Amino acid sequence: MDIRAEEISRIIRSQIEGFDAQVDVAEVGTVISVGDGIARAYGLEKAMSGELLELPHGVMGLAFNLEEDNVGIILLGDAAAIKEGDTVKRTGKIMSVPVGPAFVGRVIDALGNPIDGKGPIQPAKFNPIEQIAPGIVDRKSVHEPMQTGLKAIDSLIPIGRGQRELIIGDRQTGKTAVAVDTIINQRETGVICIYVAVGQKRSTIAQVVKTLEERRDEAHHRGGRLCLRGRPAALPGPHDRRGPGRALHVARQGRPTQQQDQSRRPCPLHLR
Repeated sequence: MDIRAEEISRIIRSQIEGFDAQVDVAEVGTVISVGDGIARAYGLEKAMSGELLELPHGVMGLAFNLEEDNVGIILLGDAAAIKEGDTVKRTGKIMSVPVGPAFVGRVIDALGNPIDGKGPIQPAKFNPIEQIAPGIVDRKSVHEPMQTGLKAIDSLIPIGRGQRELIIGDRQTGKTAVAVDTIINQRETGVICIYVAVGQKRSTIAQVVKTLEERRDEAHHRGGRLCLRGRPAALPGPHDRRGPGRALHVARQGRPTQQQDQSRRPCPLHLR
């Protein structure tokens, strides 16, 4: 077999011309310990507080504790899949929550991912988790009443739209029932209701979702507004810490503007 130098030279030249070197530069670290949904990693000197970090097996993390020689990471996923020695990669993005009208009536987790089997949700935008709260002077005073639908409460305890109300009591005393009944009573009033389930069983969350959907359908048949459905959110494990804050970001998207109905105002009810 004859070997021609011209042909070899032409092949090498064509391969060199078609070579496209793509270099992916990323700051990475190594997991040194994992436990109770918290991981510690070294090698992330430029990590920012509240930054999203990428770990193996599709698990995301939140840079929370920045120390001199390591970074404390809140694992937002299956912590059992993360082992010592795994690689951690920076994303350069501060943790944000997707918000928008499309989230009303859906069941999502703490990261904004739908878990109700009704398809993906198209967010209007992303809001950072950590934001400066508006001052007292900039806030509108509570001036409009809100009815819970329970005569004993409405006759004795004045509750206004935009007001925080604490429901306190022992286990199995009906705190969740009061909150769910209040949500159901707002189905035709224009109040946006968001139910956040922290540390509850999936069966309990499923029952709340079923109840709210049944009442929503009744309101629809009577001319009620579909967008006033309660939107439960399942927050397992370490998600509990950030879940209520994310729910408030979704609620803030429903705050009235000059062009919107002033009756659309979130009213948080806290269970303890």
